[in-house]
Amino acid sequence: MTEAHARFFWLSHPDAEAPPPHWQSLHDAVYWERPSRGPDRRPLLAPAPDWADDLQRVARAVFAADRYARRAESFDHWTRRITLSVPVTHPERWDRALPTLMALLGTVTGDLWEVVFRPMRGRSVRERPLTFTAEDYARDVALFSGGLDSLGWAAQQAGAPSPRALLLVSFEERNFETLQDQVYEAVCGLRQRPVRRLVQSQTVRAPRGSGIKLERTTRSRGLLYAATAVHAAAAERIPVVHLPENGQLALNPPLSAARAGACSTRSVHPWTLHHLNRVISEVAEPSSAIRVENPFATLTKGDVCAVARDAGLPQRVLEATLSCGTPPDRHPAGPPLAHCGLCYPCLVRRSGLLRAFGDDRTPYAADPWDSALDADRTRNWRALRRWLDREWSVLDLVADAPLPPDAQPARLLEVVERSREELRALVAWADRRAPRKAS
Repeated sequence: MTEAHARFFWLSHPDAEAPPPHWQSLHDAVYWERPSRGPDRRPLLAPAPDWADDLQRVARAVFAADRYARRAESFDHWTRRITLSVPVTHPERWDRALPTLMALLGTVTGDLWEVVFRPMRGRSVRERPLTFTAEDYARDVALFSGGLDSLGWAAQQAGAPSPRALLLVSFEERNFETLQDQVYEAVCGLRQRPVRRLVQSQTVRAPRGSGIKLERTTRSRGLLYAATAVHAAAAERIPVVHLPENGQLALNPPLSAARAGACSTRSVHPWTLHHLNRVISEVAEPSSAIRVENPFATLTKGDVCAVARDAGLPQRVLEATLSCGTPPDRHPAGPPLAHCGLCYPCLVRRSGLLRAFGDDRTPYAADPWDSALDADRTRNWRALRRWLDREWSVLDLVADAPLPPDAQPARLLEVVERSREELRALVAWADRRAPRKAS
């Protein structure tokens, strides 16, 4: 097997059938997971239907393959050809959904995928959750990353009186678990309804001594998150899954032509959600189908910060969230810095907090306007300033990725323009802070 054409064979359990020659076997054991949090030991109040189990298995297999296939080995150092074999309960349904799934994976990762479905055999015996009544099930489910957007939605929903629970699905961020827990506790402090949390791992590891180097871009991570939330919702009969992401980062328009396509994250892009919802509708029984939505699709980062603030969270809690795309390395002494301050998510975060509170006291590793930084570390800041200086129209909405048929381009354009104003305010604020050069 070469990385230029990587072939992966997902096993239902480590002792299942051997893969064909030249295929890399993968299974749940490649995930670093605490025994109490394995994929078959979920704190859910009912078993999920087979199609939801299949969806989660496919997402776990895709994410593991994404980590094992290195982009550096491809002809353009980005686009890979990946073949993946996954066992599912109803292969005929998944075969019908295959064109939609291929469009989803291509949008999310920018790669050429071929997925082969085979019948699920040799199922491992798992603990079946106790079955509760419908009144005991959660009413709402949402992703909860510990970032500003998911915090705003969780705070708003936790403060809405209801006898039924809010279920938050989290994925552990190594080295920053304490920060995630603190943000979750702040949400619980607002609750006027039960709040439950499902925590999973996103850490894939290579066998010890294998010499395998894992890919770092992980563009399929958002699909793993969404599939886990859908699985939870299907188990507890919740018809809608919420993936909160401000409109600017959901659309994630590239700051330059070099960042087109999957070079910019597409996890919550309307085109991605459109294909994910189509996959679900094609593999699920009509009575148990789930719809995935972004409740913050028309809000800016500043709007989201205002939602969290108005829900009762103080500024210090918002500043304790995790937003960075490339968190700094953990330092041996003292707490880890959670934000580099230089990546695009950090810049959008800064603009949102500035809009909602007038300042941002988050401890960043660096400021992009620092004249002592080299050009490589300030490239996002310079690209942002150039992007803000040029006109942006409705045609730019579809220049990088299509929009689904039910999209409202005018509303999406409006949220991007308001986000650009918040970012321009950040630039003006930074220019006032930056030391003036000697004449």
